[in-house]
Amino acid sequence: MKSIKTLALACSLLSLSFGCSDKKFLEVDPTGALTDEQLNTPANIEKQVIAAYSQLGNDVYRTPYTSMWPYGNVRAGDAYKGGGGTADVDAFHFYETFSFNRVDIGNTDELWFLLYIGVSRANDALRRLDAVSDAAMPNKAIRQGEARFLRGHFYFLLKEVFKHVPYIDETVATSDYATISNVALTNDALWGKIADDFRFAAANLPATQPEIGRATKSAAQAYLAKTLLYQAYTQSDNNAVTGIDQAKLTEVVSLCDQVSAAGYILNADYATNFLTVGDNSRESVFAIQFSRNDGTPKGRTDRGNELNYPMNPDYGCCSFHQPSQNLVNAYKTDAQGLPLFTTFNSSDLRADTPADFQTNAVDPRLDHTVAIPTHPYKYDPSFVFQNSWVRVPGVYGYFMSMKENVLPSDPSFQKNPPFMSTSKNWTVIRYADVLLWKAEALIELNRASEALPIVNQIRQRAQNSTARLRNSAGQPTSNYRIGLYPATVWTQAYAREALRFERRLEFAMEGYRFFDLTRWGIAATYLNAYFSVEKNKRQYLATANFTAGRDEYMPIPLNQINFSKGLYKQNAGW
Repeated sequence: MKSIKTLALACSLLSLSFGCSDKKFLEVDPTGALTDEQLNTPANIEKQVIAAYSQLGNDVYRTPYTSMWPYGNVRAGDAYKGGGGTADVDAFHFYETFSFNRVDIGNTDELWFLLYIGVSRANDALRRLDAVSDAAMPNKAIRQGEARFLRGHFYFLLKEVFKHVPYIDETVATSDYATISNVALTNDALWGKIADDFRFAAANLPATQPEIGRATKSAAQAYLAKTLLYQAYTQSDNNAVTGIDQAKLTEVVSLCDQVSAAGYILNADYATNFLTVGDNSRESVFAIQFSRNDGTPKGRTDRGNELNYPMNPDYGCCSFHQPSQNLVNAYKTDAQGLPLFTTFNSSDLRADTPADFQTNAVDPRLDHTVAIPTHPYKYDPSFVFQNSWVRVPGVYGYFMSMKENVLPSDPSFQKNPPFMSTSKNWTVIRYADVLLWKAEALIELNRASEALPIVNQIRQRAQNSTARLRNSAGQPTSNYRIGLYPATVWTQAYAREALRFERRLEFAMEGYRFFDLTRWGIAATYLNAYFSVEKNKRQYLATANFTAGRDEYMPIPLNQINFSKGLYKQNAGW
């Protein structure tokens, strides 16, 4: 019976093929299609610009480009991968150890893909903006500035991770994408393209926006300063720093001054930057806006950091992104309250020895950044961090990250089982960064004396940020001692070391450190020295090794090279 039915079906299909020789019956206009003319209206273009904004926070735990924690912190020695062991999201383990990294890791390919979605959405918005007149859309130039700001942001992330990427703007036809190589532009020229986007944005964006979260003139000026600072450190084909462009540094100083003139200030308490109540504060130059209870099933929460909560009943998962012992030790200070540049790592502030945090003086930013056993978690004296909250302490130790997290009682907290999330903003640029960019540029311009009060301004704020760092008895959680740098020691060489150390302390676990090491040209020396000591504390780092001329950048994903039919060229050393 089955064979008869099969034969009957075959005959029916055969007769159909003869009876429908006119293939025009297939040419039916889809009922749901929209033409460009229908989409290129001011109302629809506004929606496309918003779609470009939405890609800012569209990452997930396996490719977190909101905070960039696996790429900027784990690869820098500031954090261990954490989680359930080295096989848990093993791509991050490969990134951390470098020696196991490969060109065919799916997470790396997904990062490339997701960032290019952001580029594509911005380009689509720009193409549609080009098609509408100024008369029809009076705010056209502002929306063009926003779209170019967003495109600049996504290209900046691609550039700092992969170095050589194909540059495609709104003028390139889709049919021509396959002809554009990732090495069509030099390293410097690609930085220049990114800078051009921020220049346009700065020229066309208003000082303030009616809707919080949209890019402003100051945000564009700040991002342009960051781009020029990175571009100023010229690199060879093998990623070695070959010089510093003084003209670009001078422009960085000017841009930072313009941002300062717009009225940004440091929050009085460092903690404010990492609390929901600090969202869109006067220190926030540009931030990704998240939300919950917004009419969608799960809200629009920060999923890129959702693995990074402790393993206790209030949270449940997953103990990733754990501060390294080296980072914790870096917060020790001397009798004057200054960092121990060369000796900080000669002994450990041990998680299993609470007295260490009383007998040693520390920078207050330690307890704003690192969850430490017996210390209050996230400023709540009744919510004390316990050893049992860490998933596999035998591999990664007992410290946990805090800046990205909120208390379970916080109104922004949301469970996305089995993970945790929050609608708290993630700040892409805060004013402290602008100040330290200016200080760095001044130091490299041999104007170190002008940088001293800027660096001390950052330290003064840290000095005044202890009110929330109290235990249930009202006593300081740790022995805080932080001083200001005296002018008597402030040579250019000393100032450079102090600036680089200050950036580490101020922005620890915020996703920047590895990219700082790379642009300064010290990644190989720094990280191999780190591994030589840290592997004696964390066995899984025994074979970790940074290869100069290769590991400064991630490999171009093999999938992308294959898709390009070999047009894309692999990065140096891979």
